[in-house]
Amino acid sequence: MKNPDWSKTAADAPSGVPLKPGERVDELQRNGYRIIQDPGRFRFGMDAVLLSGFTRVKEGERVLDLGTGTGIIPILLEAKTRARHLTGLEIQQDSADMARRSVLLNGLSEKIDIVRGDIREAAEIFPAASFDVVTCNPPYITGGHGLVNPEAPMAIARHEVKCSFADVAAAAAKLLVPGGGFFLVHRPFRLAEIMVTLSDLRLEPKRMRLVYPFADREPNMVLLEARRGAKSRLSVEKPLIVFRSPGVYTEEITDIYGY
Repeated sequence: MKNPDWSKTAADAPSGVPLKPGERVDELQRNGYRIIQDPGRFRFGMDAVLLSGFTRVKEGERVLDLGTGTGIIPILLEAKTRARHLTGLEIQQDSADMARRSVLLNGLSEKIDIVRGDIREAAEIFPAASFDVVTCNPPYITGGHGLVNPEAPMAIARHEVKCSFADVAAAAAKLLVPGGGFFLVHRPFRLAEIMVTLSDLRLEPKRMRLVYPFADREPNMVLLEARRGAKSRLSVEKPLIVFRSPGVYTEEITDIYGY
């Protein structure tokens, strides 16, 4: 499924928030917020938007997004929830810089922090059990075999060259408060591995939803909620269908996107 080109492009960023060559500002359809992106490097896709709609954040909770990229999930969650504070952790300097400027662009510097760092070192960057909610849209493809440039931004975003899913889950397990929620989006073909990894770390899978491009196709995404130290009981929600016909979203997708 192609990433939808649903955003509107602004001509210029306001004074004080400069754009670098190749960057642009896209509308997010939420609270008037916008985001700085570079189409030549990596743009967020539908998976990030669906994760922001699936994530549950209670009023006053503290949220950490692991591998935040250009900050899309913290910005959308700030618009959709009443979180006390949100933090994005990102290893790539250019992406972290774009995320910081997007936070500034939206006047959210007091609500969102962007920290540059490695997910594998997250437990050293942040205090243990310091977040109520952890989110992640991790790389889906194992390893970096066959990549021409494993250090390229798109390779890092899509392939497990900087961290594995086990690294992501271990960070979440250490940083969540007891009972805290870990929300992620991944690919169904890795579901068995994901479930085992979460359970081994006492991140109990509690809620799951499969995403289908069309009603008669196989699912191509899975949304998961796990709780630190919770009892074993998994709720499977009704399927989420993206398109009712080619190029036409279902009503639920339209609502999630905020049209």
